[in-house]
Amino acid sequence: MGGGIRYPWDTPPEGGQCIPVAEGVLWIRMPLPMALDHVNIYALDEGDSWTIVDAGVYSKRTVALWEDLLAGPMGGKPVSRVILTHHHPDHVGMVGWFIERFGAELITTRTAFLMARMLLLDVETEVSPQAKAFWRSAGMAPEVFDKRVSERPFNFADIGYALPVGYTRVQQGDMIRAAGRDWDVHIGNGHAPEHLTLWSRDDHLVLAGDQILPSISPNIGVHATEPEADPLGEWLESCTRLGAMARADHLVLGGHKLPFTGMPVRMRQLIDNHHGGLRRLRAHLVEPRTAVECFPPLFKRTIDFGTYGLALVEAVAHLNHLHQTGEVTRRRRDDDAWLWQMKE
Repeated sequence: MGGGIRYPWDTPPEGGQCIPVAEGVLWIRMPLPMALDHVNIYALDEGDSWTIVDAGVYSKRTVALWEDLLAGPMGGKPVSRVILTHHHPDHVGMVGWFIERFGAELITTRTAFLMARMLLLDVETEVSPQAKAFWRSAGMAPEVFDKRVSERPFNFADIGYALPVGYTRVQQGDMIRAAGRDWDVHIGNGHAPEHLTLWSRDDHLVLAGDQILPSISPNIGVHATEPEADPLGEWLESCTRLGAMARADHLVLGGHKLPFTGMPVRMRQLIDNHHGGLRRLRAHLVEPRTAVECFPPLFKRTIDFGTYGLALVEAVAHLNHLHQTGEVTRRRRDDDAWLWQMKE
C-alpha cells in the first residue's frame, strides 16, 4: 500500500444506507446540525445482534434513519452493545435511545461516561458567570460577547437522549471481543479526555473515533470547566504514543471524513500541525496579545461567528501549553483579559 494517505472509498454512504468496509463491519453516516455536517458510525456484526461504535445526535431525523437501517441493511437484528469513543454530543446523543429501545449495554471509559451523563443532565437557560469570565479572559470581541450572553446557551440535552445510570468501563490495556475480532483498547487524550480507540489484533482495522482523523485536525480546546487545562500537551503525547503503533496498512475508521490508510504519515501530520502553530505563536508573542489576537498566526484564515468559539478554545489551549511549559508569561489587562508574552 505504500506509506502515503489513501482513501479506499471516495464516496460515503448516504443516510439510511451503509457500506461494508471489512467482514462483519458496516460504515454508517448520520447527519449533524453543524458546520461539520456528519458523523461516522460503525456497526459490528455479532451474529444475532449488532455492536455499534458511537451513535449520532438525537433528533427525529436521526431516529427515522436508524429505524430504516435497522429494518433494512441491518436485517432487523437488535443492537446489543454501544461502544462510545468519547463524550461529545455527536457521538453520545443517541446512546440512551439504544439503551431504552434494546436494553443495549454501554461500553466506554469512565471519564466519557461521567462527562456525558453530567452534561446531558446540566441544562442551562442562561450563560453562567464562569463562561462569561472565561470569555473575558480570552479577550472575546465585545460584539460576540454581547450576542452570546443574550442567547440561550447550547445544552447537550438539545441533541441528546437521556443517558441512564450504568455502563461497562474499559481502560488502557483492556480487550474487547466484537465482530469476530479481539480489539485492544488504547486511550487518547486532547480532543476529549479518556478517548477510546480500538485496534484489531486479527487484521488491520482501527476504530479511531475523533482521535485520528484524515484531512482535518480535531479541535483541541480549553473550556470554562477547566480553564487551566493543557489538552494540547495531552494531544501531543497521545499522538506520539499511538503513532508508535501505526502501520501503513492500518485501515483507520474515524468519526468524520473518510476511512483511510497511511496512518504513520497522518500521525506525523497531526503532531506537526500543532508544532507549526506553536512556532508561529511564539513569533507573534514578542508583543503581549490576548487569545483572540492570536487567531491570525494560528489559523491563517478569517474566523467568522460560526467558528469563533472553536477558534477561541483552541487558541487558549496553545497559550496554556506554552504557559505550562514555562515559555510565556501572562498578566491581567484592566478588562480581565489575559495578555500573553514570550519570556525575555
